[in-house]
Amino acid sequence: MEIFTQIGIMFIISAAGAFIAKLIKQPIIPAYIIAGAIVGPVLGFITSSEIIRTMSEIGIAFLLFVVGLEMSVKKLKDTGFFATIGGTMQMIFIFIIGFWIAILLGFLRIEAVYVGFIVAFSSTMVVVKLLSDRREIDTLHGRIIIGILLMQDIIALFVLSILASPDGFALTAILISLAKGAGLLLIAWVLSNYTFPPIFKFAAKSQELLFLVSLGVCFLFSIALSLIGFSIIIGAFIAGLSLANLPYNIEIIGRVKSLKDFFATMFFVSLGLELLVPDMRSLIIPLIVLSLIVLIIKPFVLLVLCAIARYTKRNSFMTSISLAQISEFSLIIVAQGLMLGHISQDLFSLTLLLAIITITATSYIMSFELKIFNFLSKYLTPFDIATTTEHLQYLPEELEYDFILIGYDRIGYNIFKMLDEAKKTFLVIDFNPDIVKKLASKKIPCIYGDIGDPEILERLNLKKTEFVVSTVPGVEDNIHILKKVKAEKKNIHVFVTATIIDDALKLYKEGADYVILPHFLGGERVSNLINEVSGDSKKINLTKLAHIHDLKERIDMEHEHPRGV
Repeated sequence: MEIFTQIGIMFIISAAGAFIAKLIKQPIIPAYIIAGAIVGPVLGFITSSEIIRTMSEIGIAFLLFVVGLEMSVKKLKDTGFFATIGGTMQMIFIFIIGFWIAILLGFLRIEAVYVGFIVAFSSTMVVVKLLSDRREIDTLHGRIIIGILLMQDIIALFVLSILASPDGFALTAILISLAKGAGLLLIAWVLSNYTFPPIFKFAAKSQELLFLVSLGVCFLFSIALSLIGFSIIIGAFIAGLSLANLPYNIEIIGRVKSLKDFFATMFFVSLGLELLVPDMRSLIIPLIVLSLIVLIIKPFVLLVLCAIARYTKRNSFMTSISLAQISEFSLIIVAQGLMLGHISQDLFSLTLLLAIITITATSYIMSFELKIFNFLSKYLTPFDIATTTEHLQYLPEELEYDFILIGYDRIGYNIFKMLDEAKKTFLVIDFNPDIVKKLASKKIPCIYGDIGDPEILERLNLKKTEFVVSTVPGVEDNIHILKKVKAEKKNIHVFVTATIIDDALKLYKEGADYVILPHFLGGERVSNLINEVSGDSKKINLTKLAHIHDLKERIDMEHEHPRGV
C-alpha cells in the first residue's frame, strides 16, 4: 500500500504540474521533472531509492520497447545516406570532443570514455515526443532526425554491450560484445520473419490477446537477456525491434501507446526524484562545460554536416537544435558504469544534472524553434550551400505557370498527376533534395527550397499563375505563403493544408481560399466513391485495380504512409 500511495502522490503532483504548464503554454517535460523534485528531495514523500531505481528502469524499458516498435528500416532508408553516415560522423566528432574535454577537466581515462558516450547520444524518447506533439514527425527535418536517432539507438546497443564486458576495452572483449550484439539482432530478425508472423496472425483476432502477446514478447526478451548478463532495457528494445515490421505493428503501437505515456511520465519524474547532488562546487565547472558541448557544439557539428549534405539552412537548423540534449541511453550507460565501478558517484550526479538541463532546454528551444530561426536566419546564410547548386532546380527561361505546387510528396503527387494529365503549366517547389533531383532529371519545372525562406517566394513569377497549392502542413509557413502571394496578386487562389481544425480556421482567417484537411478529405473521397460505384461490381473492381496500381507507383517512389507515433 505504501508503494501505491507514493506512486499515486507522484502522479497527482505530475498531473497538477502538467495542467499548469499547459495553462500557461509551457513545455510539459520540465513540469514532470519539477514534480519529481517536489515529491522527492523537496517534500520527501518518496524516499526509497529502490523504488526510484525500479520505476526509472521499468519506465525506460517500456519506453524503449515502444521505440523499438516504432523503428523501421524503411524509415531509415527514407532519410538516405545522411542519416546513417552523417549521423554516425556527428557521434564520432562529439565523442572525441567529449573525451578530450573530460581529460582536460581531470577525469580518469575510463571516465572520459563514459563522458564521450554520454554527450554523443541524443534522446529518441524526448525528441520523438516533442516532434509528435508539434506534428512534425513527417516533415523532412523530422524524418532526418528520426533516421539519425534510429542509428544512434543501434550504436547504443553495441556500446552498452561493450561497456558491460568484464574485460573492459580489450580488443577481444569488444569483438565478443559486438558479436553478441549482432547475434541478438540476428535472433530478433529470425523471430520477426519466421516465428512471430503466424503467432501474431492468430493473436490479432483478439485485440486483448494481441496486447498480451506483445507484452509477453517484451518480458521474454528482457528476462532472457538479463539471465545472460545484459540489461532488461536492451531486452525490451530488441523485443520492440523484433515486432517492428510485423503487419500488426500499427495495432500493437496503438495498444501500448497508453503504456508509453504512463512510463514516459515515470521516467521524467524519476529524473527529478534522483536530484540529490552531494557537492555542487566540484560539479559546477564540468556541468557548464558539458552543457555547452551538448547545447552549442553538438548542434553546430550537425548543422555543418547537414549543410554539406545540401539541406536548406532551415532544415539544417531544425534538425541540429532538436538533437541538443543527452539521451536516456546516456543515463543507462552511466548507471551501468556506476554499478561496474568504472565511474564515481559524482559523474553519475553530473550526468543526471546534464540530462535535466539539456532535456528542459530542448523542450523550450523546440517550442520556439521558428522564432529562434527567424532571429538567426541572416547569420545562417553560409550554411545554405544548396541554394547555389544548379542541379537542384530546373527552370526553363521565361517560364510562366498556371499552378504552383508546394510539396510534391504524397498529397502533392496526386495534384501533380492531375496537372500533368491536364497539360497545365506548373512549377513544383520542394525542400527534399532527392525529390527535386528526380524531377529535374525528368525536365519537370522545379525549385529546391524551403517555402519559409522569403527568397524562394521572391523568385516566383506570378503573372500568369491562377492557383498556388501548398501541401505543407506547417501553419506558420502557410500563413507566410498567404500573406506574400495575396499581397502580390489579390485574385490568385491559394489552397493550403492543415492537420487540425483550429489550424484550418486560423488559415481561413488569414485569407485561404480552401484548407485541405487530409483526414477529412479521405472521408469525403470515400463517401463520393461509394456513391459512384454503389451496385456496380465491375466499377468497384476497376477502381480497386486502379488503386493497386497507384499504390505500387507510390511504393516505387517511397511514398510510405507515415506511422502513428
